[in-house]
Parts: sequence; structure tokens; C-alpha cells
Amino acid sequence: MRDNSKVTIQNLLTVKSIITILLSGVFSYLAIVGRITGEQFLTIFTVVIGFYFGTQIKKLNDKGDNNNE
Repeated sequence: MRDNSKVTIQNLLTVKSIITILLSGVFSYLAIVGRITGEQFLTIFTVVIGFYFGTQIKKLNDKGDNNNE
């Protein structure tokens, strides 16, 4: 495997990524079987994905700030 592939796989196996994927799957299932409405799904999914990508961007910004010092 190439180094980039290994890093990508390692990043996907972080706790935060696993929780995001699991929550996405669970809420998708609940929406499909009709336990929650589409509006509820959209609200929950937006919060989960927003949190995930928000923390990723913060991590990248923090890493960039350390390189500039």
C-alpha cells in the first residue's frame, strides 16, 4: 500500500470517524423505516456532519498555525 492510502485508512479508523459513520448509518436506517421524519434526520445529520468537519478544519488550522511559528 502507498503511504497516502495508509494515512487515509488510519484517519478513517479514529474514534471520531467511526462514531460519525455509525451515527450516519443509524439515523439513515431510522429514517428509511419511518421511525424519524426526514426533517428530524436532516437536523441530526447536519449537526453530526458539521461537528465532524468542524473539528477536522480546526485540527488543520491548528497544525498550520504551528508551522508558521
